Amino acid sequence: MPMDPRKLKDNFALVGANGVEVAEYFYADLFARAPQLRSLFPAGMGRQHEVLLAALSQIVSSVDDPDTLVPFLRDLGKRHVGFGVTAEHYAPVGASLLATLAYFTGPGWDAALERDWTAAYGLVAQVMTEAAAEQAV
Repeated sequence: MPMDPRKLKDNFALVGANGVEVAEYFYADLFARAPQLRSLFPAGMGRQHEVLLAALSQIVSSVDDPDTLVPFLRDLGKRHVGFGVTAEHYAPVGASLLATLAYFTGPGWDAALERDWTAAYGLVAQVMTEAAAEQAV
């Protein structure tokens, strides 16, 4: 599914202006949606908020540069194996990411933007789970 990198970057700039609130909303949504995932994270989430925002920023900034994006995602996928992440975890994470983006985008959120983000997250999840599967072998 094709996506518009410029729309993703512009939207993430808008959303990212909310700083740590974005990460707080994301994790609140994720833990409400999939409470079993809470145990995969540290008790204090401050550092995790920074890590999430940095990873999202890196992904979005290189969304139109596969030579940079794919190695970053492969490394991220392999590292997440060590945190106990499995392929089943990617669906609730994607749903929480979309909910967070929609919330912080507000009235500008529309079907086209949702399609672009869904396509982008699908690629991210695919590359990360493939790398994780190789790591597990």
